[in-house]
Amino acid sequence: MSMAQTLSGRVAIVTGGARGIGLAIVEELHRRGASVVIADSGVSIAGADPDPAVAATIAAKLGASALAFSEDLTIAGAAERAVQAAASAFGAIDIVVNNAAILRDSFIFKASRENWDQVIATNLTVPFALLAAATPLMREQQKSGRAPGRIVNIVSSAGLFGNFGQSAYASAKAGLVGLTRVVAMDMSRSKVTCNAIAPFAATRVTESIQPANDAQASYKQRALRIPAHYVARLATFLGSNIHELTGQLFGVRGRELLLFSQPRPVARMLMSAGSDWDEEALARTINAELGSGLTDLATDLEFFNTEPIV
Repeated sequence: MSMAQTLSGRVAIVTGGARGIGLAIVEELHRRGASVVIADSGVSIAGADPDPAVAATIAAKLGASALAFSEDLTIAGAAERAVQAAASAFGAIDIVVNNAAILRDSFIFKASRENWDQVIATNLTVPFALLAAATPLMREQQKSGRAPGRIVNIVSSAGLFGNFGQSAYASAKAGLVGLTRVVAMDMSRSKVTCNAIAPFAATRVTESIQPANDAQASYKQRALRIPAHYVARLATFLGSNIHELTGQLFGVRGRELLLFSQPRPVARMLMSAGSDWDEEALARTINAELGSGLTDLATDLEFFNTEPIV
């Protein structure tokens, strides 16, 4: 079998699969032989104005091995219907790529509960709902002798570093990292893998970024022009059965493949015994014993403000 067809017979669901990184992933999965369900309601980057024609157009272009699913996945029951649609059309579900995301940025002192709820619903609750619906079928398929399934969650460096005005977006993406770890653990006996990718590519998300300082403006001008196909290549690899990697957090920045560390203690100290703490002594001890391990407030845009390798 040629490398181009290593996913022949596999079935994938890709959320947000009609544009940007999601579309690049859909096209690469399809090129490699997979049947693909394009789960995309066609909303704007803010989650408004749905347009089912967006996904339908991509599915029509790809042909019989592609299916558009345009329901709003934030609605109860829609994730289950997406899984049912994949199983009915193609007989199984092997790959889930949680890519869909919206942005409603504002500084925390101007943030609204409505915008928070919608971003969390789309960027975190939908991945949970889709995996809760898909993993029972993936477990049963593996028990029946089908090759184990693969899950890929598209996260963001904003969820790891933080960024100005992105309390909802960063919180949702950080939560998706946690979900990745738990799903990897829960599905380990079934040999279903679950990994995350923090992508660096030119998308509607990066276009909407409003630089907060000169460093961020420079980053947006130079580094956020990377084509999405680099992310698609890694997502497709993680969707294959060539590997058994699970619970890992990768980054893709052009031709750079990054492996991110995950939170673990980096230093340790003992506080004084008893209930009467000397706070000034504690402050001195923290600075002396833990100071070298403290994390600064550099954003992701500033940390990665170097020329990408493409």
